[in-house]
Amino acid sequence: MNLLSLALAHIRYTLSAFIANAFLLGLAVASIVFLAVTADALDQRARADAQGIDLVVGPKGSPLQLVLAALYHIDVSPGNIPKTQADQLAKNPMIAKAVPINLGDNYRGFRIVGTDTKAFTELYGVLPASGNLPFQAMQAVIGSQVPARTGLTVGSRFAGAHGLAEGGPEHKEDVYTVTGILAPTGTVMDRLILTPLESVWLVHEGEVSDIAERKILEAEREYSALLIRYRTPIAAAILPRNINASDKLQAASPAVESARLFSLLEPALLLMKAFAMLLFGAALISIGLATTVSLRERRMDAAVLRLMGASKAKLLRQYALEAAMLGSAGAIMGLLISILALHATAAWLAAGPKIVMTELILPNAAWQLVLLALPVSVLAAAWPAFKASQVEVATILAER
Repeated sequence: MNLLSLALAHIRYTLSAFIANAFLLGLAVASIVFLAVTADALDQRARADAQGIDLVVGPKGSPLQLVLAALYHIDVSPGNIPKTQADQLAKNPMIAKAVPINLGDNYRGFRIVGTDTKAFTELYGVLPASGNLPFQAMQAVIGSQVPARTGLTVGSRFAGAHGLAEGGPEHKEDVYTVTGILAPTGTVMDRLILTPLESVWLVHEGEVSDIAERKILEAEREYSALLIRYRTPIAAAILPRNINASDKLQAASPAVESARLFSLLEPALLLMKAFAMLLFGAALISIGLATTVSLRERRMDAAVLRLMGASKAKLLRQYALEAAMLGSAGAIMGLLISILALHATAAWLAAGPKIVMTELILPNAAWQLVLLALPVSVLAAAWPAFKASQVEVATILAER
């Protein structure tokens, strides 16, 4: 019999223990892979959603909340800023592009963003896949993920609901018309509904026929935030400081606040990593003990093989092969568990907050971590395998 046949025969004989050790090893590997893929996916998504945006300007308050609300659209807006003051800031020569946005309504959980739709889509480099951008109030263009979950198509009409979460009171008298559907981008744009700024003001101010009252309302108009792209790198050192010195405006850097967010998540990630390391330790100990017990029970088998001409090196290769097969089984189980966990997480995100994280299920260098199962299993079995391969035939037969 060759080494593979002997290894397979032993695995069949100890199948339950083999499966238990492979599952424990697979669980440890899956934990590491899940953490690595998730962290990488979050970083990719944060970079994609913030592309081309150097600064977010909003009201005084939490800069992290401002970035989460205005850039990533996963938090409540901290308030508004005067339109006149924001428009004045946009004229600063150090600013290449300043795009205002207004938040406050949603349609079935998808946020309705009032903005300069042409400038906003240029900021993200996206064009309509069908239809056109809206050019007047109460028209809207929708992200690529919106149609599948709402049934909206070009020409559809819908009424927004107050608030940023599904279930708020509807503005039934103010109906939007869909003029286009944006091409998919893999960014936050895919789950937004964009409409001209005038739409948001019309919905919340109502139809005002009195000219004097209309002028008062127009003078008091506000933005939720201003998304800024620098014209020159020196702006990064000057603009935020100048803006923060004002009494009503606050400047928040997406890069800085993203780093702060990850630092807030770090304790939870460290805890999960510690748990994964604990599983790895348990897998190492379990494999090592199982190998030791198994090889002690097979001392007579080893003696017979030696009498048949097998060398110590050949016995060691057989034991190493068995450990490698255990590692391969652990890697396969780890891969399967990782795939199930990541797909389940992606489905949960899509069904709940409607955030499609395709990065979780796309090929990623972090998936290579499943190969850790192989060296881990061989390492755990190395010492008992070496000791078992060195036993002399005479010693074993004398014990009998």
